[in-house]
Amino acid sequence: MEPSRNCIEFIKKEESLMLTSYQDTAGVWTIGWGSTMYKSGIRVTRGEKITREQADDLLVWEIKNKSIAVSAALHNVALNQNQYDALVSFTYNVGVGGFVNSTLVKIVKKNPCDPYIRECFAMWNKITVNGKKVVSKGLTNRRQRESDLYFSPKI
Repeated sequence: MEPSRNCIEFIKKEESLMLTSYQDTAGVWTIGWGSTMYKSGIRVTRGEKITREQADDLLVWEIKNKSIAVSAALHNVALNQNQYDALVSFTYNVGVGGFVNSTLVKIVKKNPCDPYIRECFAMWNKITVNGKKVVSKGLTNRRQRESDLYFSPKI
């Protein structure tokens, strides 16, 4: 399965475009459509700039990597496009390591229609600030939108 155009637009809306590096709410240096590293594996740092074309290219590369991870983790699970896209968005935000080890993956593997999946998305609404986990309103809202997409009817 491949991410749909809707998935790409969903992620763009969630991430916003910044052509100069900035620190996200967790203090992580980020650029473009929420990327924390470049294709080379080098992490984003202060004072960097990219073009819109570079940001779009980085977005496509990141989505492809996250999509591969979602497909590998759930290779025997029948998902509809909205479910798949929601999981790719989630993985784009929390990273592959967070995704593959999450309760969300375990529950989706057991039953991709389990209503508990909403709560599994919602568990990932915290950022680390000064070494402590703190609820982020932005992440709480994003997880709600991702779970809404996950449970929205197949188009």
